[in-house]
Amino acid sequence: MIRRMAQLTRKFIDIGANLTDDMYQGIYHGSKKHDPDLPLVLERAWEAGLEKIIITGTSLSDSKQALEAAKTNENLYSTVGCHPTRCNEFEEDPDQYLANLMTLAQDNQQKVVAIGECGLDYERTQFCPIDVQKRYFEKQITLAEITGLPMFIHCRNSGADLVDILTPHRENISGGVVHSFDGTLEELKLILDLDLFIGINGCSLKTEDNLKVAATIPIERLMIETDCPWCEIRPSHAGHKHIKTSFPSKKKEKWEKGVMVKNRNEPNCITQVLEVLAAIRGEDPDLLGNTVYNNTYQLFFSKDK
Repeated sequence: MIRRMAQLTRKFIDIGANLTDDMYQGIYHGSKKHDPDLPLVLERAWEAGLEKIIITGTSLSDSKQALEAAKTNENLYSTVGCHPTRCNEFEEDPDQYLANLMTLAQDNQQKVVAIGECGLDYERTQFCPIDVQKRYFEKQITLAEITGLPMFIHCRNSGADLVDILTPHRENISGGVVHSFDGTLEELKLILDLDLFIGINGCSLKTEDNLKVAATIPIERLMIETDCPWCEIRPSHAGHKHIKTSFPSKKKEKWEKGVMVKNRNEPNCITQVLEVLAAIRGEDPDLLGNTVYNNTYQLFFSKDK
């Protein structure tokens, strides 16, 4: 049963949606399970109150895909950058790779709203060594300095180093958000001291400790996202008990038009993130949602006013 509460009166901006992922083409681990259904995913998003969606670019090639997808709809936007676990891609020709990212951002200013996803990830160093991640995170900060775009930042178990690298550049960038935040109170303070925003999704709400941290984020520094098709709020997550809105779903092998795929996150589920945050913070979801929307609009879209 779908319970919408006051959902249709709320406006959302999903700051991180991986809509170029093969899952939205019906492909899972290289195996075709159902027809492409991204248009249906977007239809559900607009019905749920999404006003804008930012498609995440995670490499040069993926940023190009994200941009092309963004051009198909006036409410879709994209980022340009290279995820820390993919920074080995820089190594063949670092200057050219960086120049290509720069060109992509500068030539598409109506659609590209941030530099990223870039940052540090010390949980998956098997994909890219720490020294390489650090080198090309700093290189991508220069893209933000030159373009004036805010940053969409990835941080996994690397808060201290991330802040150390960002600090000398902070006055020269227009701002940014550390997305999918699941760090400690200490890491939160370090990031807030840089006057950056904090992005919360299902992966930020897994444990009781996560909930305690999320409840302390100053409302004026808060944003929400889905990071779909990942980071759904699962029944095993501490935050799940606070969800009020549910959506029908079926296993991918039994795909049905108009029904979500089980365990594949979508932008419309952003309403669940808001519900959990409102509950753990003891705040009115409509007022919280409005503030979060305004925070997001101000960082990424204020030039449109």
